[in-house]
Amino acid sequence: MTRKTVRIAMNGVTGRMGHRQHLVRSILALREQGGLDLGDGTVLWPEPVLVGRREHALRALAERHGLEHFSTDLDAVLADDSIDIYFDAQVTSAREEALKKAISAGKHIYTEKPSATGLDGALELARLANAAGIKHGVVQDKIFLPGLLKLKRLIDGGFFGRILSVRGEFGYWVFEGDWQEAQRPSWNYRSEDGGGIVVDMFPHWEYVLHELFGRVTSVTARTATHIPERFDERGKPYQATADDAAYGIFELEGGAIAQINSSWTVRVNRDELVEFQVDGTEGSAVAGLRNCRAQHRSATPKPVWNPDLPATEAFRDQWQEVPDNQPEGGDFSNGFKAQWELFLRHVYADEPYHWDLLAGARGVQLADLGLKSSAEGRRYEVPELGL
Repeated sequence: MTRKTVRIAMNGVTGRMGHRQHLVRSILALREQGGLDLGDGTVLWPEPVLVGRREHALRALAERHGLEHFSTDLDAVLADDSIDIYFDAQVTSAREEALKKAISAGKHIYTEKPSATGLDGALELARLANAAGIKHGVVQDKIFLPGLLKLKRLIDGGFFGRILSVRGEFGYWVFEGDWQEAQRPSWNYRSEDGGGIVVDMFPHWEYVLHELFGRVTSVTARTATHIPERFDERGKPYQATADDAAYGIFELEGGAIAQINSSWTVRVNRDELVEFQVDGTEGSAVAGLRNCRAQHRSATPKPVWNPDLPATEAFRDQWQEVPDNQPEGGDFSNGFKAQWELFLRHVYADEPYHWDLLAGARGVQLADLGLKSSAEGRRYEVPELGL
């Protein structure tokens, strides 16, 4: 075996998502398993170079994980020819400029979503990356989750017949920050800093719907800022200027209708923090992050509406768990790590990969149109994107 060291500039990994999912559970997890075997006698060994604004935080993170390289000078890092890949998990408002710099420096790009704060910027990034001849990808982790992989297996197997509708529920209660610490950073609730649940979640819903059911052809949305005052990391009150809930209807190519509620102001009364119910002519399924339950046409009960009597059936018990079958067996991998592996194979083994900056631009487009739909009270067509 030949071990090839791959140096990756990782910007924004002092934040929750960048640290937990991308650094620890993806890149460091790859190191713990001995690297990524490309199957041709080469093993990729990822070597992260931590990048950020706060030197003390970077130093503490590097020391905690036994890493040697960190820097607050992004320009110097991008000028280093030994670094092949630039990864961005910064706040959204800082991402576009940094990605442009990395593209100009000839680095391959892998980035969190949304890739930019608006559609024009997202498309420009895709054009610049293609012109530079680099490889590029956008994080689309939800489709690699065990629950949605099981759902895709049902779809690919024809379980549903003709798919009629998709109903999604996402969210949880994010504490206001006064009497209990908030689980999300305060910038998420300031539109001027790139916050808002539409900007955060509609890009997810675009690729989930696109990959599993068909392209989104129209959107009707209503947003809300249910909690107008929150408290920041220092305990100081601030005005929430971004939406903390969104209620969307998405028409899909092929005729199915999707309804997805997204909220940081909802208390959870479901099995998982996100669930999708898919109903088709031949069967239905409910998929979450890890689990998926199905009910075939032949096993569908025949309830009768009678509000005067208590229900006599345990409806949830009438669904069947979809097993954890995999072609090669074993446990499902972390969704973030699974996509990192695919991107690294794309860069170093030239394997196919289609979750690129143009795919990321589709997510930004849907968020833009969702916000416009809510502001103007109208339905918007979603045109196909191209470069």
